[in-house]
Formats: sequence, C-alpha cells, structure tokens
Amino acid sequence: MARSGKPRMTLPTLLVLRALMTDPSRELYGLQICAEAGLPSGTVHPILARLEGLGWLSSRWEAVDAREEGRPRRRYYRVDPAAMGLVQAALLRGQASVEGIGRLRPNLAGGAS
Repeated sequence: MARSGKPRMTLPTLLVLRALMTDPSRELYGLQICAEAGLPSGTVHPILARLEGLGWLSSRWEAVDAREEGRPRRRYYRVDPAAMGLVQAALLRGQASVEGIGRLRPNLAGGAS
C-alpha cells in the first residue's frame, strides 16, 4: 500500500523508476536496476530504500542458499501496484521538466549550442 509523501525527484530517482517501469510486472534485483538506469550501486540502493519506505516499491529476498549459489542472495524490487499511478505521474512530470530545460537551455538537453 502506498504511503503518503513524495520522494525527491532527482534525475537518478527518475532513471531508477524508468528502469522499473520498463516492464512493471517484472522484478529486478539491485544490480539489474543499476545497469538499466546507468547508475552506480551507491546511488541506486539508497533510492530503492527511500522509494520502498514511501510504499512506492515492494521487495523480496530470493529463496536460494547463498552457499549453493556461490553468491549472496538477491533482493528483487518492483513498483507496488498501489503506487503505479504515482510513479507514472512522477515520470511524466520528470519528462516535462527535461523538455522544459531543453527549451530554456538547448545545449543541456542535447540541442545545438
């Protein structure tokens, strides 16, 4: 269940949400999110913890024996279904912000300098 409150919508937060919304039915573990968002683990994991604390994400530990697998257990994340609308709205606002920056400062958004 989504709790009230909004996370800070930094560019890294938006990239994490976009990675998770590529296929909202799919669970991703931390390093997959890092790869898809193009961000380091030290940036992604605090964002995941903050979003989960707000109820925007749910997570679970995989049920494997770490010794048998030869690696630590993975924690899988997905957008909580109750927060889907909040996430979609945040992504739309983020896209509008990026487009607005492009109009004001074309060289920052990949336009001509």
